[in-house]
Amino acid sequence: MAEPLLSVKGLRVDYEDITAVDDVSFSVEAGMVYGLIGPNGAGKTSIIRVIATLLQPTYGQVQVCGIDLVADPLHALQHLGFMPDMPPLYEDLFVEEFLELFASAYGLSGAARTKRIDALLEKVQLVEKRRTPAGELSRGMKQRLFLAKTLLHDPKVLLLDEPASGLDPRARLDMRDVIVELGREGKAVVVSSHILAEMEDFCNSVGIMERGKMLLSGRIGDILKQLRPGLLLRVRLLQPDDRLGAQLGGFAGVSDVEVDGSSATFKLAGEADAAANLLRELIQRDFRVAEYRELTSNLQDIFLQVSTGRVS
Repeated sequence: MAEPLLSVKGLRVDYEDITAVDDVSFSVEAGMVYGLIGPNGAGKTSIIRVIATLLQPTYGQVQVCGIDLVADPLHALQHLGFMPDMPPLYEDLFVEEFLELFASAYGLSGAARTKRIDALLEKVQLVEKRRTPAGELSRGMKQRLFLAKTLLHDPKVLLLDEPASGLDPRARLDMRDVIVELGREGKAVVVSSHILAEMEDFCNSVGIMERGKMLLSGRIGDILKQLRPGLLLRVRLLQPDDRLGAQLGGFAGVSDVEVDGSSATFKLAGEADAAANLLRELIQRDFRVAEYRELTSNLQDIFLQVSTGRVS
């Protein structure tokens, strides 16, 4: 198993008499787009700020690419990129001037700097805006410009705090595509948001927060197997058949049968082979099956199953 690019262990953050983060641990491997999910006040932003070295933890350990963030922050930050909610821009600078300024700060110069800026403008689809003042960009373009700035030094770990906040639908799709591509490139991407719909399309892993605690963390597929072993299936017949509920309930491994007219949903213990065997049995018993499929859960289903919605 590969070593995680980001590891958080036993993290606690106190603000006077309030514990914002309470003994939180999680890890993010290369290729993971990890959604840090929870209501406002759950502790997500405090975790992000600790990893970005903007906030000192009460205790706990954070490692970036195996480097202890507290013991050696300058070395660790070489591998880290942070995009805050509502990122600041120098609005009087042209797009390429803004990137050139930060490229210089990262030690990029000459042909290498030009090549890197050109590649990032292409990635975030701002090539045609390179001579446009940053202040004249739309909200979505400003977000993409700051993401390009965050990627200048090619960090292995990315922290994106509410990256789609306030964006129109087209801009959200553009941001989603960039985030998915970063995961495919082998980055470890942490995305913090309280809006589940924004996370649905690009996260392959999640950490669900509530009142400062981590309720659940891991790859979405593994979490679904943990929360709901077996399969949730739906069968629809060409026309209603009074036998359907009783017949389904009589099969081994079937439970929680709900019939609605010509359709039924039910749970089935086992995997794909068990589902295939059940379909064969239904057809052999002269049920005229028009549809037979697995119902998949989404992030909202997972969140609602483990969370009470409370905040600190």
